[in-house]
Amino acid sequence: MTPEMRRRVFTDPRYFVAMGLGSGLAPRAPGTFGTLAAVPFYFALIQLSPVWYLVALILLFAAGVYVCEFVSREMEIKDPGAIVFDEFVGLWLSLFMLPGGWYWLPAGVVLFRVFDILKPFPVSWFDRNVKGGLGIMADDVVAGLYALAAVQLLALGTREFAL
Repeated sequence: MTPEMRRRVFTDPRYFVAMGLGSGLAPRAPGTFGTLAAVPFYFALIQLSPVWYLVALILLFAAGVYVCEFVSREMEIKDPGAIVFDEFVGLWLSLFMLPGGWYWLPAGVVLFRVFDILKPFPVSWFDRNVKGGLGIMADDVVAGLYALAAVQLLALGTREFAL
């Protein structure tokens, strides 16, 4: 990434959001750093009712499509590793209606990263076939759905099912 692009992260709000408030600038594993940077904001989201949590996710997804499209076009890269706002939204989806107990939060984070990295079908299909900002966001949302299902199924097995 050019010095000009790095500077824009802190001068252009679209870059700042797309690059996860700067967490996407991590030299290694920017997706993991982006996921971890999203965790504190989860504590604000859980103050909302489940309906408003989902409304917020839909609005954040739409904003993500816009900023990810804008920044990736300017960078002239299909899906730059530095763009990590998709990890933010994917993680927040995976943590929707998280069961009680502190251990479910790290479980949700780890499961989200596993599905995001391994990209099982249809995550891989979205990653390969959907272009632009929508494509950048969509594969992480599908990975988030996998992680959400996995967390809830694990919780069901422990009788802590939240949905």
